[in-house]
Amino acid sequence: MAKVLEINPNAIEGPAADASFEPYGRLLRMLMPSLRGVVVHDGFCNLVWASDESDLVDDPDIIKSAIANALSDAAEFAGVVRTLDADRAVYCFAIRGEQIELLGVVSLIARLSGKQTEARPLQTVRQLVQPALECLRRELNLRSKLGCRERDLDVRERDLDLMLEIASHQSAAASDTDEFGLIMKTGLERAGCALAALWVPDKNIALSLTRSGQPMSPDSLHRAQHHLMAWMQLQQRTIVVNHISKVATDVAAPYKILACPVRHPSERVMGVLALFNPPSAPDFDLHQTRIAEVLAKRATSIIQAQYDSSTGLMTRQAFERQASALLGSAASLDAHTILYLDIDRLHVINETFGMHVGDDVIVSVAECMAKALPAGALSARISGDRLAALIPNSGMAAAAIIAEKIRAAAAGIVPRAGQGSFEVSACIGVAPIGHSDNPLAHALATAEIACKAAKDRGRNRVEMFQDSDQSIIRRHTDIMVIGKLRDALGNDSFRLDAQPILPLRGNYGRPRFELLIRMLGDRGEIIPPCKFLSAAERYQLMPTIDRWVVRRSCELLGEHSASVGEDIARFAINLSGQSLQDESFLQFVIGEIEASGLQPGVLCFELTETATIGNLAKAQNFMRSLQELGCQFALDDFGTGVSSLAYLKDLSVNYLKIDGTFVRDAIVNARSESMIKAIAQLAKVMCMETIAEYVETDLLRARMADLGVDYGQGFAMGKAQPLEELLRELAIYEATVSDWATGADCGPGEVAATR
Repeated sequence: MAKVLEINPNAIEGPAADASFEPYGRLLRMLMPSLRGVVVHDGFCNLVWASDESDLVDDPDIIKSAIANALSDAAEFAGVVRTLDADRAVYCFAIRGEQIELLGVVSLIARLSGKQTEARPLQTVRQLVQPALECLRRELNLRSKLGCRERDLDVRERDLDLMLEIASHQSAAASDTDEFGLIMKTGLERAGCALAALWVPDKNIALSLTRSGQPMSPDSLHRAQHHLMAWMQLQQRTIVVNHISKVATDVAAPYKILACPVRHPSERVMGVLALFNPPSAPDFDLHQTRIAEVLAKRATSIIQAQYDSSTGLMTRQAFERQASALLGSAASLDAHTILYLDIDRLHVINETFGMHVGDDVIVSVAECMAKALPAGALSARISGDRLAALIPNSGMAAAAIIAEKIRAAAAGIVPRAGQGSFEVSACIGVAPIGHSDNPLAHALATAEIACKAAKDRGRNRVEMFQDSDQSIIRRHTDIMVIGKLRDALGNDSFRLDAQPILPLRGNYGRPRFELLIRMLGDRGEIIPPCKFLSAAERYQLMPTIDRWVVRRSCELLGEHSASVGEDIARFAINLSGQSLQDESFLQFVIGEIEASGLQPGVLCFELTETATIGNLAKAQNFMRSLQELGCQFALDDFGTGVSSLAYLKDLSVNYLKIDGTFVRDAIVNARSESMIKAIAQLAKVMCMETIAEYVETDLLRARMADLGVDYGQGFAMGKAQPLEELLRELAIYEATVSDWATGADCGPGEVAATR
């Protein structure tokens, strides 16, 4: 009973001054004429109201007895009766609410009249005044609800003030670690505590803060962390320890403790926010408990926002923020390394067994990474099946050992029952963090390049970034240029040049031109195709570039349609294998030709041998459709494929462009010379014409003519110039070369446009 009475919140109403209970007093006097006074107390022994004639206000023992009786007697309007003296008796009735909670105690002081020496039976009086007690119950129940709502509003107002205080400092936090620090600092200040700690083992979070602003030693709090986490996972609720055991044991805490759970989105307890006070400090009360719970919820929301819900790793944004903060405070960047992990063939698992199985694989690989990383490392899910980690104070060799452990653990993952049979593997790239304008972004890019190199070299392996590795260098160049390429596509920052392809033996008439795309840099400088086409192919941008070339070529040639025609000059456009895979690309080309008003015979489309054979059915349909309009086709890089001759009979092409590697070696390599001669002879038999690439010297020009090649392209034949300038000068250019024109054996000659 004493424990109940020690809790002393504010009374429902002030004593005596509230006249709203007077009607209930009159009703009770009508039901019980011998009544001399009425007193109302709340469930905590606080006086609520007393009638003017009452003299029981200063005698709380009777009310305590009534409350104690009510706690043990569940009957409706349970009560006690006491004889005060020879003239008076008091009847106390407990008033309960809808949830059986104690709302208050109504005390009735009655006089003993005549020969009456004992109080009436309690049951008799209860039946007599029960209608008034029912009315009083409704009144007290309503007041209790109103009081609870007022207190709830007051609590919510304090909570709002607390959240606003936290939010006002949030912008100053450079990382979620700083936000956690603000939470603990707020707890110390608002709750008046000596020590605050936040532990979330799954996220590798173990933070503490004292009133002096200094953290505690992790070792000194290790035992408290262990026991509090165990208690919290068992209780699943806020824990308050105000009474410290006097027996010195390993479990007994030397502090008063207020601990609140930090929950996972699934509602399981994954951590604890704890506030500590010395034994001499006041006990933790309800207000401090509420503060701690609000702060714990704030910590939970930060974790949910900063960590991936399925893998438990950081999000990319949180990883970059924390890593940047770590690198910014480091004395040297050379001692840190980055790991970049990509799961092999995850799309096959998704398509074969379902996305849920693929998600399980990602989670399992993430667990392998988390277990293998040392303390202090940062790990994140960058996107999809790609994970990354920053290992501080670790060289490349040590990081490679950790990466190999992760790879081996991933390879050992066994599918769960019912998921089918498949193997899991991953590629991991390891790269150092060096000095640059953005060291983290640069290190992530180089680690990704090394990871891609691991995929190229067979998958399920670890590769370290090496400056001398040509494959890695190419990937690095592609990554560096891809952003500029996307900007150029968005800003239309390209230009078309035209390079002449001329007859080698002087018995052909009209010039042909190859159209070459150039990218314009930020300062208007020319960036050649070799600098950006590799990136375009790697990142599937070739169809976009091909569309730009087709559209721009048709626009410019259409504007000069009067001076451009089959009898004057021919132009060709090189197309990629990626564009052949695009079902809508053929109709796009036809639409651009028709919209420009250009004669289709002016154009020749050039396809590489590899792309054509790899998409044979689509290439045949593409060629047939455009040849019906009047366009012609050239087969580029001829001679490099393993089945060049076998497929040639199935391809309706007009020109064979002999690969430049044969042309360059023709003077010194007899085999290359024989190959060129054989191609030229085969072309004549099949009524095709040949074009030699990379004719850079007069000696090569003469040699190609001797070997029977029809056309040459290269510096020895003519340099490229902007297409717009060429079209303006076309009439002059035509007069310059017209003396060479006599005709063609198998059909009019023309040129392929390439990049």
